[in-house]
Amino acid sequence: MGNKNGVVIALAGQPNVGKSTVFNDLTGLDQHVGNWPGKTVEQKTGHFKLPNGIDVEVVDLPGTYSLTANSPEEEIARNFIIREKPDIVVTVVNAAALERGLYLVGEILHLTSSVILVLNMMDVARDERINVEPEVLAAALRIPVVPMVARKGEGKDALMEEIQKALEEAPSRPCKPTMPPEIESLLDQVEPYAKKYLTDYPSRWAALKILEGDPALLRELKASMPPGEWREMNEMLISHEDLSLKIAGARYEWVDRMVRAALVRPKRGQMSITRQIDKYATHPILGLVILLAVMGLIFWVTYTLGAPLQDLLNHYIVEIPTDWISAHSSGIPGWLVSLVVDGIIGGAGLVITFAPILFVFFFSMGLLEDVGYMARGAFAMDRFMHRMGLHGKSFMPLFLGFGCNVPAVMGTRIIESRRARLLTLLLVPLVPCSARMVVLSFMTTVFFSNIAPLVTWGLVVLNLIVLGVSGVLMNKFVFKGERTAFIMELPLYHTPDWKALTVRAWQRLWLFVKNAGTLIVSAAILIWFLSYFPGGGIERSYLSVIGKFLAPIGRLMGLDWKMLVALLASFVAKENSIATMGVLLGGSGENLAKLLPHIISPAGALAFLVTQMLFIPCVATVATMYRELENKLWLVFDIVFLTIVAFGAGIGVYQLALLLGIGV
Repeated sequence: MGNKNGVVIALAGQPNVGKSTVFNDLTGLDQHVGNWPGKTVEQKTGHFKLPNGIDVEVVDLPGTYSLTANSPEEEIARNFIIREKPDIVVTVVNAAALERGLYLVGEILHLTSSVILVLNMMDVARDERINVEPEVLAAALRIPVVPMVARKGEGKDALMEEIQKALEEAPSRPCKPTMPPEIESLLDQVEPYAKKYLTDYPSRWAALKILEGDPALLRELKASMPPGEWREMNEMLISHEDLSLKIAGARYEWVDRMVRAALVRPKRGQMSITRQIDKYATHPILGLVILLAVMGLIFWVTYTLGAPLQDLLNHYIVEIPTDWISAHSSGIPGWLVSLVVDGIIGGAGLVITFAPILFVFFFSMGLLEDVGYMARGAFAMDRFMHRMGLHGKSFMPLFLGFGCNVPAVMGTRIIESRRARLLTLLLVPLVPCSARMVVLSFMTTVFFSNIAPLVTWGLVVLNLIVLGVSGVLMNKFVFKGERTAFIMELPLYHTPDWKALTVRAWQRLWLFVKNAGTLIVSAAILIWFLSYFPGGGIERSYLSVIGKFLAPIGRLMGLDWKMLVALLASFVAKENSIATMGVLLGGSGENLAKLLPHIISPAGALAFLVTQMLFIPCVATVATMYRELENKLWLVFDIVFLTIVAFGAGIGVYQLALLLGIGV
């Protein structure tokens, strides 16, 4: 077997079954990570050699519960199997949740007969007192079944032997799920249309998916069929609207037959480790307390470990080269020195100094996912997030946005629903990051010394209120009140694979540096250009021209054009506002603190802070959002929305202060 490009194997499986660990076990470090073409879904490919020396390319398909196109992951997985026709599909299931995993196997067997089943996490099954007999299951399914404990490397050699044997021998005739006579009769009616209008898919499989109500295939069919034929087809589907349930029921009956002899469950009354922990982790009140404690710990670890390393990298990569260039720049044009120091080193340095925080973040989030806690955290928060049309998983990245919006944007990848992920991405910039808190701390101390903590707390609460209201409004008017169904598997708790966690965190970090890093450096150079030319400094730059143009808006907020330029300069980095004030107002540190109260009123300062807290995020966040959003128009929408909200809130606060005669 094998195609013209060599032997290709697809690795399929549901989330939380250890598929990535099996992938890492097979490929080692010989792997490449990127995104699927036109998608923000991660793509992993790797190579390994079989005992007979044949080189094998393995493609790790996205984790998916089924092959119905309800998410980008499901569409990618099934389209790869259909169009690329891999030589073998190795399907990984959790041995401790066998029935759930076999549902996907039943779907894959309708697309290809070359399937090998991997029973991973056999140790977890044993711990849960679940006994699975691979030989009995293999006899029932009529496909090879390989027991594994991938995180310990157990079963790897047996899997490679089965792959080699499958490549050398003709495929078996596996036992596939069968449908009841009523469904088979309808399949006979629909299949001719599938064969005629959906030529890229196996006709019988496509007909079954049409009866299930697969959204992608129905769209294709509607676009291809004459209107008259489509109306007849649609009426038939509407008259049998419970078909998807009957088809799912038939598959689960097949699953039940396959596992009946091969699976022995613990006796009734025995409580597993998972159930004992979940008494507390999924409790309506204790679950929230545990979640906040866990996320607080992750937050603390991320910045306790990452921040000192970030400062160290900033010192060696940004400060030392900058000082050296400044000391040896005599005779070199000022614009060139500024370009290298502020544009190139500043931009590239920003990317590199993010690396420690992002690595710790990716590792921490991967750890929560790997041990099985992520699903419990999402479950605990679901009731609150549901009010914004989101579900519990959206809480994780939003919470981590308090440290930095960049990892928060990257963290939205844990959300399977395309709509929920998009809405979460749009809301992340409204979470006040630590850089905004730096500006907040400085300004509130200068203007509101005695009540600075209260003002700080009030502005953070304001951000969260705006985030909640924005989520509700976007869900109602932009997404037309759609709700995200939250059906989540609560996987069994298990020991993480530390090596796989480290590799995965490193791969995601490299992906960020390679993709978003280019955009960040480019944007930093563009902002430098606007802040330097044509006059050779920010005072006489294009940025100052923009600030003076916006001066009428500034007056409505009690701010002059210089403060507006400081606000605009925060696009590079939020704390840049303070540095820009120093340049424009002729002071820094204590001098700036003494100057500011003579230039703007407390009401103006409050309007500035409100606008700063709600304004568009830094260039690193925007660049990361650009990479993560499939449709870039959503980024334009978010920037316009945040700009209107920020300036609207700033003007509103100042005008209210004028009306009440407070701090003017």
